[in-house]
Amino acid sequence: MSYYEPLVYIVPPEEEGFILKTILQKRLMVSRKLLSRIKLTEQGITVNGARQYINIKVQAGDRVEIRMEEEESEDILPQELPLHILHEDDHLLILAKESGIIVHPTHGHYVNTIANGVVHHWQQAGITCRFRPVHRLDQETSGVLAIAKTPYVHQQISEQMIQHQVKKEYLALVWGNFDDAKGTVNEPIDRDPEQPHVRIVTPTGYNAVTHYEVVEQFKHAALVRIWLETGRTHQIRVHMRHLGHPLLGDKMYTLPEFEQHEWSAEVSGRLHRQALHAFRLGFVHPGTREWTDYEAPLPSDLSDLRIWLQETD
Repeated sequence: MSYYEPLVYIVPPEEEGFILKTILQKRLMVSRKLLSRIKLTEQGITVNGARQYINIKVQAGDRVEIRMEEEESEDILPQELPLHILHEDDHLLILAKESGIIVHPTHGHYVNTIANGVVHHWQQAGITCRFRPVHRLDQETSGVLAIAKTPYVHQQISEQMIQHQVKKEYLALVWGNFDDAKGTVNEPIDRDPEQPHVRIVTPTGYNAVTHYEVVEQFKHAALVRIWLETGRTHQIRVHMRHLGHPLLGDKMYTLPEFEQHEWSAEVSGRLHRQALHAFRLGFVHPGTREWTDYEAPLPSDLSDLRIWLQETD
């Protein structure tokens, strides 16, 4: 049986006499589900190199280690694809995702996804990991994508997301002129009963909070920085439309006044997707326990459109 590199915790003097289970759950932040899984393996939980039950008391200086079995994504076909790697270590793979590519294979779409490219990359590097993206990006959305290499890392970042401790920041090019340079949209979102694949603002929907700040105002559009407190499907697109500032290139959530404007045809010829880019992702790194930020530069299609907007002012 093969394992990933262990996660290590040295018991400090003030924690002598603590129950091992407490150390695992309160210091290493192992979830109940993951704890049940790893304690069944031969080297899943050790103290000073020896397998131990989780109800023992630890001593100051004890070396507590947890190990997870190596896993593979056997259902994902490896495929050589270009990957823009921002960072990789024993715990995480951070990519700058391009627009137009799907993250995970779906029914009838088994190749040409981020997952296919990552599995191939790991095979070539001799790395045994299961593909575990810790968050989602729409097919058309570009930007930072984090992929966990172990179930522990996935659980740790997922828990941070539940606690609203993960910082997601986006850049969007949107229609119109803003009266306020910054603001917050706190409007519930749910499915449109007439079009289930579309989301709408509705009083009976799920809580959704979006913050925005205008970075650059152009004649007919603006570059806006957006960060989220919640992660509803299409949240940014729905909230920006609700404000009267739909994303450029977003055919699903556009507004009639934009479509009818003579300037919109020029934008449509220059942009072939929604103008949304996940430019920064920040969280506490599960391996180092330190806050870390990853950034992806604005891709060429949005950068070129931004320049054109500046020149047409």
